[in-house]
Amino acid sequence: MTHFSLVIGNIWAKKARSTGIALAVALAVMTVVTLTVVSNGLENAAAAVLTIGKADFTVAQKGVSDILYSSLDNGQVAQIQSTPGVKSAVGVLLETERINAANPLFIEIGIQPSDLESFGVTILDGTAYGPDAPNEVMLGWRAAQDLGLHVGDQFKANGTSNTVVGIYSTGISYGDLGAMFPLPALQAYNRVPGSVTLVFVKVVPGLSVAKVQATFEAAHPELTTIRTASQFGRADRNLVFLKAAVTGSTVLAILIGAVIVGNTMLLSLFERTREFGLLRAIGWARSRVVALVVSESLILALIGSAIGVGLSVAVAAGLESLPQLNGVLHSSFTAEAFWRGLVVGLGMAILGSLYPAIRAANLTPVKALSNE
Repeated sequence: MTHFSLVIGNIWAKKARSTGIALAVALAVMTVVTLTVVSNGLENAAAAVLTIGKADFTVAQKGVSDILYSSLDNGQVAQIQSTPGVKSAVGVLLETERINAANPLFIEIGIQPSDLESFGVTILDGTAYGPDAPNEVMLGWRAAQDLGLHVGDQFKANGTSNTVVGIYSTGISYGDLGAMFPLPALQAYNRVPGSVTLVFVKVVPGLSVAKVQATFEAAHPELTTIRTASQFGRADRNLVFLKAAVTGSTVLAILIGAVIVGNTMLLSLFERTREFGLLRAIGWARSRVVALVVSESLILALIGSAIGVGLSVAVAAGLESLPQLNGVLHSSFTAEAFWRGLVVGLGMAILGSLYPAIRAANLTPVKALSNE
């Protein structure tokens, strides 16, 4: 009999014990994978804001709890524009509003019409709004399609009815799902005169973006620059806390799961004392006994991990369908999530089975075989 067939036979012979270990692993993996995909989805959705302007980097207020709470005034925008190496700096006000059940966080962008071209906006139909035009709006083509609106129709937002004067494209899905207003109008609607949320910066071609970034941050410590999604935590503490929670839950799941697996394997050790004694009596080395017990746990961990991943897909879909999260949460199943789940499952198995395996390996044949 091969080692693998012996492992499978032992697992099958103790169905209740095997099922308990596999389910414990599955629940832990489900929890960790679900938290990871939700965290990744929220991070991707938040970081998508930065891609709208096709900038080399984005400037925000440092240390705010949410990127949309960032606030910069006209003076700061002018300072950014005057930074050596900066070609253009476009100040943009970002707000969200519940338009309907399908759009609970509809993105609204306040931007001057003179900045539309440098912001990467292409008008597909109609025209741009005027710089101080009251009650005029441009819709992203995806938003117009979803809402069934065209040039000349009325779009209700910010407690007003706005005439759709143009349909635009940014080439970025997140931007094309929103609406653009004249900057002064959106500032007035939200009672933040002279303020913008972010400044999208383009560097003079040929210059190092990293060097211009570093120069700016050295001169303005109260602000931060964001170039990649991984840097998003500089301006959004909520994402930092969320990622820390995911890491903490991973460690906790491994430790708690290891205790559950260890207890179950110890019970199995007491039941199988004579079996281990017989194996030692016929010449099995201690290392081989350890390998047998650990292998059983690893097989069960792989089965449990597969079940846990399947459950996490179902749980994530259920969370997305909740009225409070519909349209807000978009789960992102990445390789990181699956690897994290596998690490949890295998970590539980290895940590939980080591002590019982060593106990089994150290049993003396005479004492083990005399056990009743």
